[in-house]
Amino acid sequence: MCASALSKLRHVMFAVFLGLVAIGASLAGAQAQSDPLSSWTDGATKKSITDFVARVTTQGGADFVPAEQRIATFDNDGTLWTEQPYYFQLAFAFDRVKAMAPQHPEWKTKQPFKALLDKDMKALGASGEKGLLQIVAATHTGMTTEVFAKEVLDWMATARHPRFNRPYNSLVFQPMLELLAYLRANGFKTFIVSGGGIEFMRPWVEKAYGIPPEQVVGSSGVVKFELMKLAKVEFIDDGPGKPVGINRFIGRRPIFAFGNSDGDLQMLQWTTAGPGARFAGIVHHTDAEREYAYDRQSKIGKLDKALDEGKTKGWTVVDMKRDWKKVFAFEP
Repeated sequence: MCASALSKLRHVMFAVFLGLVAIGASLAGAQAQSDPLSSWTDGATKKSITDFVARVTTQGGADFVPAEQRIATFDNDGTLWTEQPYYFQLAFAFDRVKAMAPQHPEWKTKQPFKALLDKDMKALGASGEKGLLQIVAATHTGMTTEVFAKEVLDWMATARHPRFNRPYNSLVFQPMLELLAYLRANGFKTFIVSGGGIEFMRPWVEKAYGIPPEQVVGSSGVVKFELMKLAKVEFIDDGPGKPVGINRFIGRRPIFAFGNSDGDLQMLQWTTAGPGARFAGIVHHTDAEREYAYDRQSKIGKLDKALDEGKTKGWTVVDMKRDWKKVFAFEP
């Protein structure tokens, strides 16, 4: 075979090779697009979700649930986004104290503000829950809900997480975003049911999760007619308060619920106590390298009783390290 013929043959073979590579990439991309839970590792955990959704959405099936009854509730802190090293709403409150300090010279000598401004974490910790409530009251009240919402959004745009050095609202869990979208694509209505402040969450959750502000249930303070936030607690949406909040603000018992701590136990219990097909899920933080690893001994997001009950009752316990291919969208 002459040299020119060999050269042409090489060009043809190389073109065929490139074509096969392109086809393979295209097929891989199509496969990824066809899997709505692509960040979830294939296995029992992922299958428990897809099997449940198939059961309750199959018309004529024994477990079929009409669309209007497909209510799914999700805790926020530790379930939809990171909650370590402390709740992000506290990070907001701490930063607001620093920003407001020039208008409050008395804070230089008044605890717990002095401890926070002096970066004296030991003294701040010694102030306990009472001290944290004072900080929250000083930074969350005495303004309209519109002004507060702007402060939250301004903080989200500038504040950075101490470990990841990224905006706090970028630390949402990619697998949970996929799960929310998957449920909505199958006729579910998704709600946040969180111990966090409702006014703190509502300004940003729609953009982050696709959940509108009217589908957010959270702890709240008293607001008077002019929508001025007062320093008085109205409702605590945590622990046994979660079923109360769901009943009060949603009006239907969920058939699907996800949490990550003992603060979600009663919501999961109440969800699974209803008739028909029910799903309860727990995010277990087991990945210290990509996020954090904690459970029974943690002061933030303690997972103890709910973990035991979840294993006993066959709830879906997500092992973050094993069951999630990626934790955050910004990972490779």
